[in-house]
Amino acid sequence: MDTIVDWERDTPQWSAVLAAAGGCTDSSALSDNALWPLYGPLLTGDLAQAIVIGQIGQSLDGRIATVTGHSHYINGAAALVHLHRLRALVDAVVVGVGTVVADDPQLTVRRVDRRPGAAQPARVVIDPSGRVPPTAKCFAGDGARRIVVGSGPAANPGVERIDVPNRDGALAPDAIIDALRGLGLKRILIEGGAATLSRFIAGRCVDRLHVMTAPLIIGSGPMGINLPEIARLDAALRPAVTTFALPDGDVLFDCALGAS
Repeated sequence: MDTIVDWERDTPQWSAVLAAAGGCTDSSALSDNALWPLYGPLLTGDLAQAIVIGQIGQSLDGRIATVTGHSHYINGAAALVHLHRLRALVDAVVVGVGTVVADDPQLTVRRVDRRPGAAQPARVVIDPSGRVPPTAKCFAGDGARRIVVGSGPAANPGVERIDVPNRDGALAPDAIIDALRGLGLKRILIEGGAATLSRFIAGRCVDRLHVMTAPLIIGSGPMGINLPEIARLDAALRPAVTTFALPDGDVLFDCALGAS
């Protein structure tokens, strides 16, 4: 397990990763950078196809909240820094409408530095039934692209809308990725919630999955990842995994799923 202690807002190692993301540094010069094994795969993949990363934070027993819905904060401060680093490296952050209704997230990069001059990532809400409120923080007009995937009209002026096929009662994850790629958004973060991330994993649309595991056992409450049932373990997903220890006790599992 690799131990990463570089979790401050602005450090030379993170600045070097940002420089590589902006094409200002040859990635071969980052072999000694402790952050590169974690973030490098997001920057070196083949952009002829979209690179999709999913992330989720959970307890040791796979819970993302208590039975009352309390979840702040299962993971520590370093996990939040990591989430904002992921946002800083992608073109689009995708969430389901349930996350917007429940948490009203901003979906912006705030806890870490971004590439100089780089825009905030596009904010994408999957909303098949028009539930997203027009006052949602993620629709704030700050210059970033704002996109609704669904069947209703765009909620605010300046909010784009894309329509994708409905399969088995849900918007097709692969069609969502294809539509975003068609808009020039090639590095895509599936941030939440759990049901949305699970659909993208089940649809074989996630290249890498970051599972942030906290050293606590909740014992009940919703699970993080729910996939279709399998009868035999040889049908289970078996990704190549690298683990990283964070300074506050969380362990990050970087899973190479290899979306297909």
